[in-house]
Amino acid sequence: MAVRFAQRMNEVKASEIREILKLTQRPEVISFAGGLPAPETFPAEELAAVTARVLAESGAHALQYSTTEGYPPLRRWIAGHMNDTLGTTVTADDVLITSGSQQGLDLTGKIFLDEGDVVLCESPTYLGAINALRAYRPRFVEVPTDDDGMIPEALETILDREPRAKVVYVIRDFQNPTGRTWSLPRRHALIETARRRQIPVVEDCPYAEVRFEGVPLPAVKALDKDGLVVFLGTFSKIFCPGMRIGWVAAARPLLEKYVLGKQGADLQTATLAQMQVARYLKDYDLGANIKRACAIYGTRRAAMIRALEREMPDGVRFTRPAGGLFLWVELPADVDARELLLACIERNVAFVPGGSFFPNRGHENTMRLNFSNMPPDRIDEGVRRLGAVLREFLARSQAVAPLEHEAVAG
Repeated sequence: MAVRFAQRMNEVKASEIREILKLTQRPEVISFAGGLPAPETFPAEELAAVTARVLAESGAHALQYSTTEGYPPLRRWIAGHMNDTLGTTVTADDVLITSGSQQGLDLTGKIFLDEGDVVLCESPTYLGAINALRAYRPRFVEVPTDDDGMIPEALETILDREPRAKVVYVIRDFQNPTGRTWSLPRRHALIETARRRQIPVVEDCPYAEVRFEGVPLPAVKALDKDGLVVFLGTFSKIFCPGMRIGWVAAARPLLEKYVLGKQGADLQTATLAQMQVARYLKDYDLGANIKRACAIYGTRRAAMIRALEREMPDGVRFTRPAGGLFLWVELPADVDARELLLACIERNVAFVPGGSFFPNRGHENTMRLNFSNMPPDRIDEGVRRLGAVLREFLARSQAVAPLEHEAVAG
């Protein structure tokens, strides 16, 4: 085809998560690939009643255009909820409703990034953020990261040598893909660096309320006194992902740019969906629904950890997250998780290879496992299949190694 596309499209690749999901739609496949909440947590009956009420009482409003910033009652609820649960001091005027937090990521690239600018991120980081921001043709610089978050000294060193650094992107609670949570000292160190360097921090927060144990720590946004933190929130992991309701919370000078960016993208998020969510929040107890979901996910996380402890061969390490939807597995160095996945698909089990979560690639001996969307018995069987395939891989590599050694010696 002779059609000429924009050069930026050369940077846009199909999401590996989405492509894998196409392969795992068969009911016999035990999929640990997607980041899917459990459908049994969705309040379908309550939403049916809410929808009827909204249309009966405010149908003309619900089906009409609305402001870009979003439905005022929903923005007020979000601001109050953030202040109560995260320690922030935002107001409704600091909140923009988006079409999922993924739109917030795209708008971040739109308003901050010119070609060749630098995005600083954890290593590894969220694949959806990589894909959203890559369209704006930045360079990704991965900041060395351990179980407590970004290493502050490494961040400072990188900022010294990267004058085009434009934004720092982080997920500080139950990170996707690793499940790790930042320590309080690392949160303070990040905000201090942002203040001194005057660099924006994008704090992506989809999982903070999906907690099974431990005590919540303040959001990075709650520590921000200079208006440098852009907070991305969503109802997808604590309510219903299909509603596609997320939000940006930021200081007014930053939020105004996000509003302009959204006006050019879709004018506004669906009025009806916003009103449905707002009415649900008024008539029902979201906290009770979150608590029920956390109980389900906590049981499934425990089932996956037990299965991994039993089925994984020596040399495999994995995280034990205190919340969220994922855990992270590091395989022996000579195992390519992409090849392992192809063999696992034949055994009707799937995961996401970890190399996809490193914007500059490498680390192919890693994988992300989702535990939220499978019951414990399926988790047990899926990990059993995964362990069997992995042991076969390791046995083959051990058998090949002596032959290669003999060939070199000969």
